[in-house]
Amino acid sequence: MSQDKPSSPTMNAAPPRPALSIFSRRLRKFRSLKRGYYSFLIMLIAYAVSFLLPVLVNSKALVVRYQGSYYFPILRYYGAATFGQQAIGETDYRELARSFREEHQANWAILPLIPYSPVESLLDLPGTPPHPPSWQHIFGTDDRARDIFARLAYGFNVSLTFALIVMLMGNTIGITVGALLGYFGGKLDILGQRAIEIWSSLPFLYTIIIVSSIIVPVYLPGRNLVLQPSFWLLIVILTIFDWMGITYYVRGEFYREKAKDYVGAAIAMGASEASIMFKHILPNSLTPVVSFAPFMIVGNIGALVALDFLGFGLPAPTPSWGELIGQGVENLNKWWLVIFPLGAMFLTLLLIVFIGEAVREAFDPKEYSRLR
Repeated sequence: MSQDKPSSPTMNAAPPRPALSIFSRRLRKFRSLKRGYYSFLIMLIAYAVSFLLPVLVNSKALVVRYQGSYYFPILRYYGAATFGQQAIGETDYRELARSFREEHQANWAILPLIPYSPVESLLDLPGTPPHPPSWQHIFGTDDRARDIFARLAYGFNVSLTFALIVMLMGNTIGITVGALLGYFGGKLDILGQRAIEIWSSLPFLYTIIIVSSIIVPVYLPGRNLVLQPSFWLLIVILTIFDWMGITYYVRGEFYREKAKDYVGAAIAMGASEASIMFKHILPNSLTPVVSFAPFMIVGNIGALVALDFLGFGLPAPTPSWGELIGQGVENLNKWWLVIFPLGAMFLTLLLIVFIGEAVREAFDPKEYSRLR
């Protein structure tokens, strides 16, 4: 009788798994750092929701059914006479919804979750502003009777959008300049560093004050959420001062990477200098850029809040955390003007710092070094 031959261990072994790329390993490491990963998810969701604020936090109705017809005030303007109100200007949709409920007719209006605009002064409230928190205004009102929750929510979107744009533009300039200095070196590197040192010695705050005194911001009535010219003006000013820090890190990375064998192989194959710089060296030099990006966002948010607090930031009545903090300093006995703006800023910066710590640990070059 024939006996079965013992199977070889190699015959039943599972096929080897493909090796993970460095980026995949870093992403897996980032996900394992729960504090930073969950902070990233919270910030991502909050920032995505902030773009839906015109639907969630606004004084305009989403849908109105009046005399058999449907209207969408969130998309276009309707005068008060359209719905039979004896008033001049735009319809008061909160009053319209109240009157529809009292009349018990087929007419109705759907209001946002928070039916208040961030720039609307609620002059019909009893007493003098600022008003303390209540069921209608959970964070109270400021010294101009505007809903604080609405201003904080819109201010979050403005602050984070501002910080992200400045970070992206500053990194683009800094990476380009650092790549040129680190790759070519020589006189270009020496002269470039001296030029950066001279430029960095310019006083940032004085430049803001001078520009703000020359250029008067323009506010577009009735379009409070449109990014105004001064928004982009501040972005340009902060960008021309924000790019220098990352330049030195990229320059050092290029000096280190250009001496490696793969760069010599690319040169021997006839690759162009632009291809070598941005296709071969740059992907291997982005670790400091990614690691410092969250902390640059923190710095940019702090810069915008500081400028708004000093009165050199975004024009009124743009929702601004710095402007609310300034009101809190002038009204220290109104606790809601102090706690809520500072609390919103503290939580936002804390979450971004947690993200930055996790990104820095996940992208640590020593974590994947072959010498360990």
